[in-house]
Amino acid sequence: MVNFDPERYPYPSRRNVVYARQAMACTSVPQGAQIGLDVMKAGGNAVDAAVAMAAAMPMLEPTGNGLGSDCFALVWRAEEKKLYGLNASGTAPAALSAALVRKLGHREMPRAGWLPAMVPGAPAGWAELNRRFGTRPLAELFAPAEDCARKGAPVAVNVARQWRRDVERIRAARAENPAPHAYWWECFTKDGSPYGPGELFRWEEYARTLEELAESSCESYYRGPLMEKIVAFSRETGGYFQEDDFRAYRPEWVEPITADYRGYTVCEMPPNGHGITALMALNLLRGLEMPEERESARTYHFIAEAIKLAYADTRTYVADPRYMRTRVEDLLSERYAARRRALIGDRALEPEAGDPSCGGTIYLCTADPQGNMVSLIQSNYTTFGAGVAVPGTGISLQNRGANFSLDESSDNCLAGGKRSYHTIIPGFLMKDGEAVGPFGVMGAFMQPQGHVQVVVNTVDYHMNPQAALDAPRLQWIGGKQIQLEREVPDPIPQQLADMGHQVEVIRDPIDMGRGQIIWRTREGLYVGATESRCDGTVAAW
Repeated sequence: MVNFDPERYPYPSRRNVVYARQAMACTSVPQGAQIGLDVMKAGGNAVDAAVAMAAAMPMLEPTGNGLGSDCFALVWRAEEKKLYGLNASGTAPAALSAALVRKLGHREMPRAGWLPAMVPGAPAGWAELNRRFGTRPLAELFAPAEDCARKGAPVAVNVARQWRRDVERIRAARAENPAPHAYWWECFTKDGSPYGPGELFRWEEYARTLEELAESSCESYYRGPLMEKIVAFSRETGGYFQEDDFRAYRPEWVEPITADYRGYTVCEMPPNGHGITALMALNLLRGLEMPEERESARTYHFIAEAIKLAYADTRTYVADPRYMRTRVEDLLSERYAARRRALIGDRALEPEAGDPSCGGTIYLCTADPQGNMVSLIQSNYTTFGAGVAVPGTGISLQNRGANFSLDESSDNCLAGGKRSYHTIIPGFLMKDGEAVGPFGVMGAFMQPQGHVQVVVNTVDYHMNPQAALDAPRLQWIGGKQIQLEREVPDPIPQQLADMGHQVEVIRDPIDMGRGQIIWRTREGLYVGATESRCDGTVAAW
């Protein structure tokens, strides 16, 4: 047998865009994209493909998502020329409150265990997408995922890296409180060691649970035997779930929010997600004259300043929309954008929220022969989420509650039945009322920053989708601190430092986002891309 190191790549390589005449599917693991394409080649539509891929990704990339995840989706219906939004993010257990968490000795929300675990929304989201727009039964769509679970899914290289890193986080949580993490440890490690590249990950219970979900249109998860198992395990091990937390849960169809960027319509999900961050940053950038050269310090400076100003606002104002005191239309108004844009000068600023009142995740996208398209994202939040898995079910739980505030004055303060501030955001691009296509960049608080950079690369610098994803990225991480990928050419890092930015050049791109794109060309073809920061591929027909 050939001997090689699957994590060593000593030479630079380049990917090209991929074209397709009939259909296309993209995600961060090749098998996932192939599953989506197979569904469409068998007669399913883009929604069918997205649901099949979403069900398989917890086996192919368990570091990013699971049966206990949340999801959001944007669905383009070609016949109607209309974009639909589905919010399938979960809610806090009724028994939880900020006062309770503080009483337990926490000054902020923890990231492991039962406290950050919310009612998962992804299974309900799959069922709702299937009910409204699907053409194939769930049993058929879940079959590829069940096959992965029973026969084993080979662990991808970048997935293995994240697996290795997050096992240490769960190990520490398990040492403090073993009971909630015991089954997770049994499922996701081999005698305490993480799975490595090319090793087969099997999970029979996952396959059996998918069969139960298909038979009940996912009702078992919220109003049946699976719900009862989740609640019983929660009670046995110190959790906060009650039956009514699940019985009351429903995903919600919402109207996407948009911003014009130099003649293109950029579409995002409304709060409680932070897609509005990307739109607000683009509102600032559209009033600035971008440099002719993308690789210039001034380009990076403008992007960083717009992102940090947008984030200062959204981290202050965005929450479950039922609790927001600030209107979305005020945050997106040109009057407010002009006031914030005026703060951008030649020096890095310390961002503060304005007053607008006066004026770890997987991403996938699909496109079918009829012109329908889906932009879908689902997530555990921090890699393996809460590090809690429910015995006998194949369900590992997200930790989305970690994004709640414990400050009673905050719109995003933890309360029972409330959705937390959410980092996962599918994106979609339109022009003159027609679909250009879906795009997304996963990676917690990098996501809107990635969206901004992809749109700027596409619209301002006319990059093809592969180049738009490949271009070196920056990430604002707080205050005047920015991270730059090592591919950013000299002397830009030093020039940015001279402008007052606190610059860190990083060698490992794993936290700089991982994205996919499908655009529709004027000739009616699809052109897709996925990036080297993940293990993805474009499956084309």
